[in-house]
Amino acid sequence: MSKMDFGITFKSDMDVRREVKLAQQAEAAGFAYLWTFDSHVLWQECYTRMALWAYNTKRVHIGTLVTNPIVRDITVTASGFATLQRISHGRMDLGIGRGDSSRRVLGKRPTTNENLMHFVEEFRALTAGQPVEYDGYPIQLTWADAGTPPVWVAGYGPKVLTAAGKYADGIILQFADPHLVKWCSDFVKTGAQEAGRDPRDVKIMAAAPVWISDNLQEARERVRWFPALVSNHVVDLLKRHPREDLPPELYAYVQDRKDYNYLHHAEVGSDNAQFVSDEIVDRYCIVGGVKEQIRRLEELQSIGVDQFNIYLMVGDEEKQVATYGSKVIPHFNGKMRAANVKSASAKKAKPKTAQTRKSGARARRK
Repeated sequence: MSKMDFGITFKSDMDVRREVKLAQQAEAAGFAYLWTFDSHVLWQECYTRMALWAYNTKRVHIGTLVTNPIVRDITVTASGFATLQRISHGRMDLGIGRGDSSRRVLGKRPTTNENLMHFVEEFRALTAGQPVEYDGYPIQLTWADAGTPPVWVAGYGPKVLTAAGKYADGIILQFADPHLVKWCSDFVKTGAQEAGRDPRDVKIMAAAPVWISDNLQEARERVRWFPALVSNHVVDLLKRHPREDLPPELYAYVQDRKDYNYLHHAEVGSDNAQFVSDEIVDRYCIVGGVKEQIRRLEELQSIGVDQFNIYLMVGDEEKQVATYGSKVIPHFNGKMRAANVKSASAKKAKPKTAQTRKSGARARRK
């Protein structure tokens, strides 16, 4: 079974000083990735904040989850990431999709899959310091010398997932439902094979909020906003694909959805989530105590998920990071299992009492 990394995603609405402290806490707790939404109208600008994280951490990878090819020009994105590569000493990752909240809040539609993949190719060339044609004019970031960041593509539909298998270093899947993760992963594998790549070279990320509590009613209300967020992508997907091409587990729940207010995007308790049932919450998110968190994560790991990314925007952020760092992540990196083996071995060994130690000392003197 492959190793599974852990990441956290910020919504971008908290004080950046607190974000830096959380970033440092997460790094110390064993998290390997820090991500941020890129929706510049709804929330704070991501590049400024990522620079502070990069400067104040040492090991974690840092990236957007996700940006898009339209809101930011390719030259702006490539220059920004090439600069951050220098600041972070090569720890940046680009998460990118067709565009959702940052486009729709402007009254614009997402871009095409073709434009997305073309953007990925140009991003790699520019961040590697190579020349490209920009509207017929040659350009080059001659100073870009810190390496090309890995590219993670976010998507749900067969077309973008297959294309991601051909071009991307990783795929971002916004749910923790093993059935849907498996369905999406199969398209990624197909794309990789068509491009002559080893499908194992394309990493799979499952991204979703969690709430650690045995009180399921409370836990569900904390994360109910998330399937509502995902529903925007599903509604868009239904416009481009016939229903028979999609699993009902992905689209059935959006039939009773009403209008979505992006001003309350990713907001706990938002009216946007009224149509989301408990059953969908339980499948798309991870709720429950530590044992249930581990069980769900083991299920994802068993079908090839390489990274689980917590959408850290439901309250008690420091507590969630601490609990995962002390009780969940060690289970997957072997430390907890090694500690349990050591503890079991110690229990088998017969402890020496004060009397046996005295007897041993007398025997040695004789």
